[in-house]
Amino acid sequence: MDHQKLTKYLEILCQGGCDSVNTTIQAMEKKQAISISDSLSDDEYAIVLQELKAIMSVYKH
Repeated sequence: MDHQKLTKYLEILCQGGCDSVNTTIQAMEKKQAISISDSLSDDEYAIVLQELKAIMSVYKH
């Protein structure tokens, strides 16, 4: 698993702001295609989704 690649994707996704990240999370949960989904394995996809949720959990408090 390429952790640098995952970090890069997370940074790119987060640059869009909270609304964009929330939209991405919803799309990923529904297994809808997102711009990076073709280049991620199933495990990497799950990690990116989990990390995005963890990042956004900070803003829910």
